[in-house]
Amino acid sequence: MRTVNVTGVGLRPFGRFPELSLTALGAEAVRAALADAGIGRGGFQAAFCGTVYGGVAAGHKVLTALGLSGVPMVNVEAGCASGGAALALGATAVASGRADAVLVFGLEKMPRGMIRSSFFEPWREEAGLAATPAYFALRAQRLMLESDVTLEDLARVSVKNHRHGVANPYAMYRRAVSLEEVLASAVVCEPLRLLMLCAPNEGAAAVVLAARPAARAVRVAAAVLRSHLAGSVLGEHTPLGGLTGERISTPTEMAARAAYEEAGIGPADLDLVELQDTDAGREILSVEELGLCPRHGGGRWVRDGGGEMGSRLPVNASGGLLAKGEPLGASALAQVVELTWQLRGEAGPRQVPGARAALAHTVGRGANACVVILSR
Repeated sequence: MRTVNVTGVGLRPFGRFPELSLTALGAEAVRAALADAGIGRGGFQAAFCGTVYGGVAAGHKVLTALGLSGVPMVNVEAGCASGGAALALGATAVASGRADAVLVFGLEKMPRGMIRSSFFEPWREEAGLAATPAYFALRAQRLMLESDVTLEDLARVSVKNHRHGVANPYAMYRRAVSLEEVLASAVVCEPLRLLMLCAPNEGAAAVVLAARPAARAVRVAAAVLRSHLAGSVLGEHTPLGGLTGERISTPTEMAARAAYEEAGIGPADLDLVELQDTDAGREILSVEELGLCPRHGGGRWVRDGGGEMGSRLPVNASGGLLAKGEPLGASALAQVVELTWQLRGEAGPRQVPGARAALAHTVGRGANACVVILSR
């Protein structure tokens, strides 16, 4: 199998843009990635687009608008991991020799409010048996019970990520918040306050993958997608439905193990991580599932300053979803864009010094979890 390199990246700032179409958002990110890679029409042999709410052939519309159609074009949906799934498919195409270069991009214009999904039957949603804030809150309550996580720990995660987001011009929210401000924000569903939840929004991200190395190329050491094993009562796949008495590996745990093995490294070898923080509790759970701290050690990890800039392993230096917001199809690829800039030394005031290995993680409906490891 051939080495896969990230040779170009592009990102459209996240936020709300009623004056711009979804196609326009995607086109902006794709143009930037192609320019960064120094290629144009004919420079890539396939394209993969991640989106959830984008509708039929959303990726085709972007390539058509840019005059780049004619190559195989695959639209991918895997919940919050859609962009990661698209990248995994693109990396496989390059590694196998089916393509010398591919374009991978993700785009989304999210409706406001609760992230609704046709994955759940209407009666389940009406009964609260869906991916609502109530589900996130129950998951956070379990963390508080099992991992010594306190309400203040949840607030500290939000404080950290919003502080990191101040230095990210692509984030939707670029204002630091205090612990007291987070705790005083409206209760959405106990224990989660409003400032502990990410905001669904709009944006786009794009990546060019190629077999040829480039002067600033970053290597894709692993790109792994895993689905769920049935049985967890609080799993992303069947919220509030399943078994409670068994210890079943989660999609994130399975994807992380496979990615570490493929890359030939472990958590101790990482220099920074971008991970799923749909809510503050999800960040702590992600840290545990990725092996960045001991299982049930999430509360102690937060209180010891885990993930802070200047710590041994910064987590969500971009501000994460809590600061950036979450356009589902673009969020995983935005992580890859951020980590590519970090590994190139191009992240500006949020640069992690000397970064050589980084991990991106997303997990969502399906359940699907994607773990991507980049190195230089």
